[in-house]
Amino acid sequence: MKIANKSCLMGMNSVNGRFISAVIVLLLSGLVGDAAFAQDASATAPAQPAPIPVPQVDETKADNDLRTAYQKEYAFLDAQLRDLKMRSSDFEQESKRQESDKEVAISRAEVDWINAQANSESLQTQMTDTQRELETMDDARTTLEATFQQAESTLDPFAIEELKSADYLASQGGPRVDALFSSALKLLNNISSMRRAPGAFFLADGTEVQGEILRIGNVAAYGLSAKANGALAPAGEGRLKVWSKPAAETAAALAAGNAPDSMGMFLFETESKAIEETAGKTVLSVIESGGTIAWIIVALGALGLVLIILRLIFLRRAGAATDNIVTTVGGLVRKGQISDALEACKKFKGSTARVVAAAVRNLDRDRTHLEDIISESILHESSHLNRFGAMILVIAAVSPLLGLLGTVTGMITTFDIITEFGTGDPKLLSGGISIALVTTEIGLAVAIPALLMGNVLSGWAESIKDDMEKGALGVINQYKEHRRKA
Repeated sequence: MKIANKSCLMGMNSVNGRFISAVIVLLLSGLVGDAAFAQDASATAPAQPAPIPVPQVDETKADNDLRTAYQKEYAFLDAQLRDLKMRSSDFEQESKRQESDKEVAISRAEVDWINAQANSESLQTQMTDTQRELETMDDARTTLEATFQQAESTLDPFAIEELKSADYLASQGGPRVDALFSSALKLLNNISSMRRAPGAFFLADGTEVQGEILRIGNVAAYGLSAKANGALAPAGEGRLKVWSKPAAETAAALAAGNAPDSMGMFLFETESKAIEETAGKTVLSVIESGGTIAWIIVALGALGLVLIILRLIFLRRAGAATDNIVTTVGGLVRKGQISDALEACKKFKGSTARVVAAAVRNLDRDRTHLEDIISESILHESSHLNRFGAMILVIAAVSPLLGLLGTVTGMITTFDIITEFGTGDPKLLSGGISIALVTTEIGLAVAIPALLMGNVLSGWAESIKDDMEKGALGVINQYKEHRRKA
């Protein structure tokens, strides 16, 4: 604002100066123009008759008059300039005062705006806190209502009259809470004690009998009747049944007012849901849960077990008394008693004895031909030694594949049940899940020992073949030694 006032003052000063200069220039121009016009007129005017004589003007006086006129004009303009300067000074001071007033007003407005903003933020914070308190109160009220509903639904089976009265239903807040807790405490004191009352319950065969029911709190009960005594379990819809595990002595002792050292009881949470006794798992029950594929795997496992036993018997006979055969027959051959050696071979049984006998019968042939005979005899015995070996390994390979097939079948069954009935009842899904898991378990249980025993027996058969070859070659070497000595 100050800069603007100074610019305005300078502009007014320049305007005044230009105005004075313009007035002076105009006056001078007028005088010069009059003189020039007079000269031009005198130069260009046509010949006229002789002018009438004009009286002479005093030039000094004219100059004085012009100077006086200039002075007056200058004085007037100077007075105007001083007046304009005074007005400009007054305007500048007024502008400064107004600028100062405006700055003060702006500062006050800024302070007021900051205060208003702070008040707005404070109000916003208060509003947020109030809204949060309201939400907390709503949550507390909702929680309290839910607590009332849950407590009333829990206590409803006990038919507490106080909770059904008009005074309780009309009460709110603290009185209602006090009444609810008072009723709950009375109920706890009542059901935490041992109670005995007439009642009916079911026996193990499903027969309903009349007798007495001895309740221990609200978590266990015993039945007393002329036909049977024992611990009771929920049978559904508030009824009870005798549990399978014997507890007649405990029930009789409690009825007589005695405290037994150990109590056989069935603990339950509610009587509205029936408790089914689950039989212990057995091998047959596990296989049965796997379905048809599980029985097929079990049949293959039984077949593999029989084949393993038979193969064990064959290999044991084939490799029996290998060292005795080599020692006995080799000693006779070393003495040259070939016929006695053949008779000794007949006394022994097994593949080794037959291979050694074939070598003894052909001792007079050359060594190359004799080795071929031994190899042929060993190949002939290999068919007996390898009997059932391939079948055992096939069973070991097929069993886990059948288990995988059962797993896929069980999963398909499970998904079909889920598609039709949903996942609400887990019992509907247990059949498919059992097939999916049990078949894999049984398949691996059959495959692992079958594979292990198959490889062990195959290695045993190869060892017997090596022993046969060593025994036959040993007899041949002993015969050659006899020939050299002879």
